[in-house]
Amino acid sequence: MRLLTSEPTEPFCREMRGAMKITKSVVDRLAPNTFVWDQGLIGFGVRRQLRSAFYLIRYRVGGRQRYYTIGRHGELTPDQARREAQRLLGQIAGGVDPNAKIEAGIFGDAIERYLAHARSRLRPRSLVEVERHLCRYSAPLHSLGLSAITRRDIANVLTSYEGFTRNRVRGSLSAMFTWAVKEGLVDANPVVQTWKLAEPSRERVLADGELRAIWLALPDDDYGRIVKLLALTAQRRDEIASLQRNEIVEGMLVLPASRTKNKREHTLPLPTQALALLPKGEGQLFRFNNWAKAKARLDAAAGVSGWRHHDLRRSAASGMAELGVLPHIIEAILNHYSGHRAGVSGIYNRAKYLGEMRAALQKWADHLAQITA
Repeated sequence: MRLLTSEPTEPFCREMRGAMKITKSVVDRLAPNTFVWDQGLIGFGVRRQLRSAFYLIRYRVGGRQRYYTIGRHGELTPDQARREAQRLLGQIAGGVDPNAKIEAGIFGDAIERYLAHARSRLRPRSLVEVERHLCRYSAPLHSLGLSAITRRDIANVLTSYEGFTRNRVRGSLSAMFTWAVKEGLVDANPVVQTWKLAEPSRERVLADGELRAIWLALPDDDYGRIVKLLALTAQRRDEIASLQRNEIVEGMLVLPASRTKNKREHTLPLPTQALALLPKGEGQLFRFNNWAKAKARLDAAAGVSGWRHHDLRRSAASGMAELGVLPHIIEAILNHYSGHRAGVSGIYNRAKYLGEMRAALQKWADHLAQITA
């Protein structure tokens, strides 16, 4: 957040434009170091710096003109920014200065602005977890000033949690303080020198015997079908669990960019065993979200523990490699853009390898069928 306390001058703004309705096309056409004010909502504007455009409001407090940055264009649409400007201008009319909280630097007050910053960078599920870490798990910090929080304060919060949870809370706190440093709200990140606990390796590949035990112990319900599809297709858990009927096209899984980790559309031919697991009906195909309890019951029934759902993805990739599938075909199945698909070579190599992917996944599915028979 950049706080301006006087009218922008050269070189910050070389051109003052007349008032007009702020739309996406207007913002996209703004030249560097220019700004424009909205003709419908007095005090609402947008300015473009060298690379990015930012929405802001202009107002007066005690006879002093002030500016407050709402957010970055792209992270917010013009309509979203206008609604937020209306809300803030309403608060100002009631005597609340939005800059006061930022200047005070209270941790709890800064969370909302950090989450707005993180919203376009994180997947929805990750954003929910970060919000829980900051709003619930870090509650003892809420009333403290950002610059007053010490390493001891962070350590006291972290001692309440263990293992993965502790490290995830620590990571969310560190990311927020890194943002606060860049925003000029604090001078240093107090999380950096706190302990990060060692975690079990995430390189586990399930042996055929373990895959067999897990497969045969799976219940005949949505959870069982999801896990079998994870083993057959090597896709991510949420990609399969949230599968929609319109994402199955002519025997292929077609995930839109909004549903993939790398924000690239992913087309995957499905083996016959996977197609047989898909339920009929429209909309979302599976209704399931009680992962922890279902996984615990599965571990007890299968006699296999210490594994994660994501290990099925790694196990499928390793299994296909052992069956002779070429690395660039495995990368295409995983929707990875590294190696053969990264950099300059990836720009010129747009082949989807659909035939090769279909053959590879069918070979892997037949192998699974053999070991689980």
